[in-house]
Amino acid sequence: MLQVVWFKRDLRTADHAPLTAASAAGPVICIYVVEPNYWRLADTSDRQWQFVRESLLDLDTQLTALGGRLTLYHGPTSLALKAIYETYGPFALHSHEETGNLWTYERDRAIARWCRQNRIGWQQYKQFGIQRGSQNQRGEWQQWRNQWLHEPRRVMATPTFAPCSIGTAAARAPAIIKHDTYSCPQRQRGGRSEAEALLRSFLNQRGEHYRGSLSRTNRAAQFGSRLSAHLAYGTLSLRELVDALSRTQTTASGRWLKSLRSFESRLWWHCHFIQKLESQPAIERCAQITPLEQLPVCEDYARLAIWQHGQTGWPMVDAAMRYLHHHGWVNFRMRAMLVSVGTHTLGLPWQKVAAWLAGQFVDYEPGIHYPQVQMQSGLSWNPVLRIYNPTTQARQLDPLGVFIRRWVPELKELPDEWLIEPWKLPNNLRQRYGLGTNNTYPNPVVDLEQANRKRKAAIVAIEQREGIARPNDHRERRHSLKPQAAPAATDSQQLALF
Repeated sequence: MLQVVWFKRDLRTADHAPLTAASAAGPVICIYVVEPNYWRLADTSDRQWQFVRESLLDLDTQLTALGGRLTLYHGPTSLALKAIYETYGPFALHSHEETGNLWTYERDRAIARWCRQNRIGWQQYKQFGIQRGSQNQRGEWQQWRNQWLHEPRRVMATPTFAPCSIGTAAARAPAIIKHDTYSCPQRQRGGRSEAEALLRSFLNQRGEHYRGSLSRTNRAAQFGSRLSAHLAYGTLSLRELVDALSRTQTTASGRWLKSLRSFESRLWWHCHFIQKLESQPAIERCAQITPLEQLPVCEDYARLAIWQHGQTGWPMVDAAMRYLHHHGWVNFRMRAMLVSVGTHTLGLPWQKVAAWLAGQFVDYEPGIHYPQVQMQSGLSWNPVLRIYNPTTQARQLDPLGVFIRRWVPELKELPDEWLIEPWKLPNNLRQRYGLGTNNTYPNPVVDLEQANRKRKAAIVAIEQREGIARPNDHRERRHSLKPQAAPAATDSQQLALF
């Protein structure tokens, strides 16, 4: 029987269970479906598509080396499968499980119904160490992840590829799929070869300074692994990364070993958060602590726009947002700050904050993104209610103002003592430092400390009224972290993934 491998967020041939199983069962067709309705969503973007497109071209090269090709189909996946069925008759469908947004969740449910109606066997394989149908009770994800990581992996037989007359070649993938508000000139490039080069440079060179660099605005991009986008789109598998990390640790010592262990501890959070969305898909739209949906929100589009476009008047916030526009990535501390200022300080709807940031992130992984947005918005059962103060973050992470001056050039002439809080600059000095009538850098739309106090008081009032008690630190760690064999990321480390 014909075997159809449906590539989704797993754009590689190595450690690819669906391709391995299909290759052992019969002639294979490999497809990727470009779904227009998906790319119209608010949490998708052309910067993501460009990464995917490059990864598809690289995947086609990998398949060509095996004697096959990648076929693209433009339109709903159901129509692609129907076309294969009408052309070739019954087939077996293989794919990885996907913990995506609600749109892909409903699409997969529809595909499952179609397969049942047409007596098509659809085998789905684990992409990460998570379990379907679970409520993630008592940290069971730890056992599932351990089991999945150490499962014996079958060696892929030399595939026999079947000719495919539907669809188009990978080289004809759309050059542009939608219009982004901002271009992203420094985004990461996609593809397996890029992932392998990053992994080598991290484990052989850059990783030594990983520990202690993640929160630093001028060090995170250089010394972080920068593998998050490749894990999100599967050009590199998590098991490959864990294996390579384990081999490197056997010969590492001193600062190298501490950094590698710190990186390993954060990898444990990867599956933990994806399991949350797998178990509760609705958290893309609904607060985990339901009563907190009563919190007041500001639906003012102008206020949303100043946050989106890096014009809030808080230099560290605006620098982080503009950096994100330009790179499609920013470190975790800045991501958390952007969410906190958007939802807490400005009172914006967290769903709109989540959708905008998702579209800006080239490394958008729904299973990490939505639980993190809820955590930083105070809507999850995280024991710590954290509301970020961007002036404090600037003093700690950009004390010399290098990051701010680079990304908020309107303030480049300001001396250090005024740079972090330029709204306090006396009127008689504004002209001297380039903040006269021709400078459009705004003052903050709200008083930072007053807005944050008001937000915290509103959350506490609802929790007290509804009898909500957040779990203590001990309980959260007991239910979330790897057993004692590995170091654990703590709240003070900001759960900084990758």
